[in-house]
Amino acid sequence: MLYEIVAHLRGSLTCLLAATVTLTVVNAPLAAQRPARPDSAKPLPGVQVVEDALGVRRIPGSIDILDARSLARAHALTTNEALRKLPGLHVRDEEGFGLRPNIGVRGLNPTRSTKVLLLEDGVPTALAPYGDAASYYHPPIDRIESIEVVKGASQILHGPQTVGGVINYITPAIPDAPEGRLSLAPGSRRLLNAHARFGGTFNGTGLLLDALRKQGDGARANTYSELNDLTGKLFVRISASQSLSIKGNYYSERSQVTYSGLTESEWAADLLQNPFADDRMVLDRQGVAITHRVGSAPTRQFTTTVYGHLVNRDWWRQSSNSTQRPNDRSDPACGGMTNLRTACGNEGRLRNYRVAGIEPRASFLGTAGRWSIRTDAGARAHIEVQERQQVNGQFPTSRTVGAATNPNSGVTEDNRRDTEGFAGWTQLQLATGPIVLQPGVRVEHVRLARVNRRPTAVNPAGVSGSTALTQVIPGVGITVTPGARASFFAGLHRGFAPPRPEDIIDNSSGGVVELDAEQSWNGELGVRAAPTDWARGSLTFFQVDFTNQIIPASVAGGTGATLTSAGATLHRGAELAAHLAWPTARGATPRLTPFIDVASTWLPIARFASQRVAYIGTGGSDVVDRVYAEQNAGGTRRRLDVQGNRLPYAPTWLHTVSLGVSTRAGGDVRVEAVHIGEQFGDAANTRTTVADGQQGTIPSALIVNLASTVPIPELRSAAFLTIKNVADRRYIVDRTRGLLPGLPRLVQAGLTQRF
Repeated sequence: MLYEIVAHLRGSLTCLLAATVTLTVVNAPLAAQRPARPDSAKPLPGVQVVEDALGVRRIPGSIDILDARSLARAHALTTNEALRKLPGLHVRDEEGFGLRPNIGVRGLNPTRSTKVLLLEDGVPTALAPYGDAASYYHPPIDRIESIEVVKGASQILHGPQTVGGVINYITPAIPDAPEGRLSLAPGSRRLLNAHARFGGTFNGTGLLLDALRKQGDGARANTYSELNDLTGKLFVRISASQSLSIKGNYYSERSQVTYSGLTESEWAADLLQNPFADDRMVLDRQGVAITHRVGSAPTRQFTTTVYGHLVNRDWWRQSSNSTQRPNDRSDPACGGMTNLRTACGNEGRLRNYRVAGIEPRASFLGTAGRWSIRTDAGARAHIEVQERQQVNGQFPTSRTVGAATNPNSGVTEDNRRDTEGFAGWTQLQLATGPIVLQPGVRVEHVRLARVNRRPTAVNPAGVSGSTALTQVIPGVGITVTPGARASFFAGLHRGFAPPRPEDIIDNSSGGVVELDAEQSWNGELGVRAAPTDWARGSLTFFQVDFTNQIIPASVAGGTGATLTSAGATLHRGAELAAHLAWPTARGATPRLTPFIDVASTWLPIARFASQRVAYIGTGGSDVVDRVYAEQNAGGTRRRLDVQGNRLPYAPTWLHTVSLGVSTRAGGDVRVEAVHIGEQFGDAANTRTTVADGQQGTIPSALIVNLASTVPIPELRSAAFLTIKNVADRRYIVDRTRGLLPGLPRLVQAGLTQRF
């Protein structure tokens, strides 16, 4: 596999590699002449998005950081729980274990996190960041040290998606001296977290090993997951101005987990039941990132990162909760749920991904008169190969075709999808006195190709098609800092997300579908302030104005299984983040510090802004182009124009408030309240429920979590106790493929030992 990727990349990357080598040679002697900084012997931390010599408070755009202390003391069980502590993010639960978070930014659809760019130490984590950005894999929150979220114009430095925001997960840096940590945390619902980490620096060479085993039940019956995650980091300081870091990761998931939710009648009978007991997810991922640095930030630094990953992902699904699928509980050939296993078998969605890329970046700091000028520039060459099959098997994880009575048995999909992405960007940061001006531009060129190896009406031997697009993505921001306690910022940038090969290239003919890339204008205006030493916060007003947003009418197995253009949409609102901490005793280190953390999002406007048609009736609701609606006007569902309707899964209010007390010795007790406002589950804004469970409102919910940490200094250890969903609140989190419940009460106790 690796040979094929390298061979495919070789021609496209020749010029980029030549430029990389040239810039490295030019910069190396200049950097070597400068004296080493005092920290030059320390291994570099994870690659950060928020990295600015002028300080976070002078970045022209909204920046939110969940630091290592806050994340560690909250003992977040899932990524969903951690991200809800930051404003502007709506994170929709799915299976209860947080394996596939659905992250929405400022009212954008959260399904599979396709509207947000997910990075780990600055490297894309999606299975196919350009061609299939859905988050079927996600790094476990247990090995993440801190989280950065960028939603302003600065995100144009990190493509290809710039419509929502950038979430960068920072892993721990290699420590200066040898140290280790062991953590064991069992809990209810068969939960067990076992985590070990060891690392240190020896004669300028750093090493870090991190191993995680996590297992437990999900939010309902017949849902259980086992994860193994192993990460290694190696850091070599070549000279006072050059370093090389290598990071490798292996991730394995074996889950009994389903796509499908419940019907209204099933929910009424037992909302924690799961009829799809045969569904299985098998996922293996190997990833690597190699980074070479020359120079010393911010004066002059050149960084080149080569990255890649291989993923095998098989999801075997007993059925879909929809009347649209052949393997359905309502399919007469299957005889309903009772005979599904014997009459129709399982649908195996088999996926292989091969991804590789190279990304050189340069940063320079200079002056021109009264202006301090920082220049950030870079380029990327990226390639993805997706192999996709659907095999309807006789039983779970079997590639043997189903029984003869199955009208859809055997291999029903056999696709290869190729995507190549080429990008270049530059951004200036011009600072003088209290003003920072930050203009920038990014250019993305994307090539997409699709091969259908299955016979079609056009060609019995299969068909293929390809297309390409180029997008210029400008952005500008400004910050005014009149004093040490506050700064004001504003920004405007172009939002862009490329279409997937399956959205734009027809599977039957190979022709190109008239479906534009997602484009928007994103603006914001805000203030960051720290009026006292014990209070800080930010308030941001934002608008996201889409000329074309692609809204999923469903996910696989849901209603209609169609992904179409929703046309113009408008999102407008405000975000608030605040931290208050009052020391109860004067002095450098008070014994007790009460605190309040607040993250709130207000989204009064999130609506369809142009004429679009929805089908309402049997099988749910689909947002579709008018042409599609006219062709299907004779169906059993009625048509409805949804212009002016509220977008689905866009609650008006989101709040997370944490109250607690921390101690000088490292103790911590906190109560967290999470409020998620009412949402619509479909584009028609249906308020009356439908039998399949896919239409209707999702009522608001208030979830309370508890976490406490008790340090044992003499043993270099700490014990902790957490209770998630203290009141055992039963609530709806999703209707996309039927009704899904939130995680029931979960109690976890653990011990962390350092050495």
